[in-house]
Amino acid sequence: MIQIEQLTKRYGAFTAVDEITFTARPGRVTGFLGPNGAGKSTAMRMMVGLTTPTSGTATVLGRPYRALPTPSRHVGVMLDATAQHAGRTGRETLLLAAIMAGMSRGQVDHALERVGLTAREADRRVGNYSLGMRQRLGLAGALIGNPQVLVLDEPANGLDPAGIRWMRGLLRDFAADGGTVLLSSHLLHEVEQIAQDLVMIGRGRIVAHGTKEELLSGTGTVVDSPDRGRLGTLLDAAGWKPQARPEGGFVAEASAEDIARQALSEQLLITELRTAGGGGLEEMFLQLTADDAREGVTGHERSAA
Repeated sequence: MIQIEQLTKRYGAFTAVDEITFTARPGRVTGFLGPNGAGKSTAMRMMVGLTTPTSGTATVLGRPYRALPTPSRHVGVMLDATAQHAGRTGRETLLLAAIMAGMSRGQVDHALERVGLTAREADRRVGNYSLGMRQRLGLAGALIGNPQVLVLDEPANGLDPAGIRWMRGLLRDFAADGGTVLLSSHLLHEVEQIAQDLVMIGRGRIVAHGTKEELLSGTGTVVDSPDRGRLGTLLDAAGWKPQARPEGGFVAEASAEDIARQALSEQLLITELRTAGGGGLEEMFLQLTADDAREGVTGHERSAA
């Protein structure tokens, strides 16, 4: 289990992570999502003792990561698969990880087999690995201590479709055996396929969290019209709290039937009308993190950045 309570990290006047609280539970995969710069990586680094929080706590299996005896025996971590030493072979990389975890040399072969790296590939230098092979090696290093918890940043990055399917099965099996998995990813479709719980972060704060079913069930209705200004005024006047969508239109706190009746009475053309949850994880992600989306930055703002 991973428990995060009011976790905060400030760099001077800038707050990278702002009082986030959530739990990643055993036997489940938790997806940790947010735009670039939202605070995901900083939060994960605090969870595994690489960055000291300004305030709040992050505990793994009931203790701060640094207080765990031989942490890699309890927590498998992969935050940057490209950071491996390019001059070592894959086998040498895993052997060092096994020694640090207090595991036998035989665990290296088991880890290689578990992630699908052949003996020939293991004897190649990491500098000659593809990104997908580095990802597999990073996962092998995370698993080598037989941990109870996995903390993974973009574990599917660089994997081909077959590799992504393999990783999905690996993490599902790990959770099914009682393990805790926390993963971040930009591949929203894959997160939707594998995660049971979701935590979304934007501008350092949690904007949504809960089970996948709860979050994707959707409340309200997506509605659009060629006359969006008039539509927004209509929805607001009815007290339906319209929220603008990045791709156009609104999400309103009303049934599709009520909106249709009101639009008909006002002779307003409606071109889209459906349950808000119908767009899946990607649509919810775009709605909740619209303020952080790079595509929403104007040309002037982008050049200034």
